[in-house]
Amino acid sequence: MANSNLTNAKRAKNDEFYTQYDDIQKEIEAYLEYNPKVFKGKTVYCNCDDPFESNFFRYFVLNFDKLRLKQLITTSYKPSPVANTQLELIGVDKTHTKSKGRPKITANKFIINEVQDIDGDGEFNLKDVAKQLKANKHNEWTPINGDGDFRSDECIKLLKQSDIVVTNPPFSLFREYVKQLFDYNKKFVIIGNLNAITYKEVFQKIKENKMWLGPSISSGDREFQVPDSYPITAAGWRVNDEGKIFLRIKGVRWFTNLDHGRRHQPLKPMSMKDNLRFNKKLKGKEFYDRYDNYDAIEVPFTDAIPSDYKGVMGVPISFLDKYNPDQFEIVGLTSGRDEFECRPSKKYINPTQHNTDGSVINGSKSNTRATIKLDKVPADIYYTADNADGPLLIVYARILIKHKKK
Repeated sequence: MANSNLTNAKRAKNDEFYTQYDDIQKEIEAYLEYNPKVFKGKTVYCNCDDPFESNFFRYFVLNFDKLRLKQLITTSYKPSPVANTQLELIGVDKTHTKSKGRPKITANKFIINEVQDIDGDGEFNLKDVAKQLKANKHNEWTPINGDGDFRSDECIKLLKQSDIVVTNPPFSLFREYVKQLFDYNKKFVIIGNLNAITYKEVFQKIKENKMWLGPSISSGDREFQVPDSYPITAAGWRVNDEGKIFLRIKGVRWFTNLDHGRRHQPLKPMSMKDNLRFNKKLKGKEFYDRYDNYDAIEVPFTDAIPSDYKGVMGVPISFLDKYNPDQFEIVGLTSGRDEFECRPSKKYINPTQHNTDGSVINGSKSNTRATIKLDKVPADIYYTADNADGPLLIVYARILIKHKKK
């Protein structure tokens, strides 16, 4: 099935996307493998998660003692799609019966300070959590005065109390969400779209080595559960045996500032000569293309980075999946902006886009990407400009890097 685009999906009216438990578990365990004490004594805050449905809540409450957490805080947005129901997530009762004496059409917060075997069956599980929450024994289940928006005063107050934020934020607000995390100097593990790398605010943090990609997702797509009311208009969805709807999303990545082992694993590239000779992805090429508007060469695949090239190279944004800050230096982004070390070497004058049907339109896009000068007019879309010596091909966003000096 075709995949839907996460960015567009997240802008939908009902943008409640529930991350799968296995995806959360794999990501968190990768940090624990690198540093087993990374969560010890910490307060974890999930501030974009309906506690009634969230697998973030489920994971952290079930692993509360294993991670040696100090506290777990989870808040929901008003109205929760299951605010009038029992904790279906907890697995106590899958029927949607009214929950007496609890907040209904409102935002909620769960604060977990302690977990233990309440029913005496010899093990701690979600049934114990449900009983503790209902009894308010050492833990809290209370309404939020506002709507539960992560920007609200009450949620910011909870944010200030936390150490590590772990959640799946609304992607239409991703820039603002990331800014808030840095404004309050928080550690975080959050899900985003790969294209968020190109956002000015996000890329600057990546360039400064203050933010990077997480270890467990580096390709493919991921499946998210959506509410029953979600309008399914795209391919790539299914309904499981229990009637729950799942949507496959492409370009998903974890963004974090927690260290992990993969970002310290060096790439082992071949020389430029060997790449051109042996790399199947470069079959037929005799040389690496140079950009017309950046002083850099085009490297279309991460595994085609030449080990012996001393200058600047443009690589796909997915390069960050394998980025080792000890091995490479990030010097810019082919955005056409001048705020980075590696800037455009020219701005095109009167650029024109030539379409395959013969029509022409404004070609300003050529000033927001790297371009490659062609020897002849191609069959595909191309660009021209008053100060270009021939037809131009624009290249999708590239991160500009160079080898660090040893």
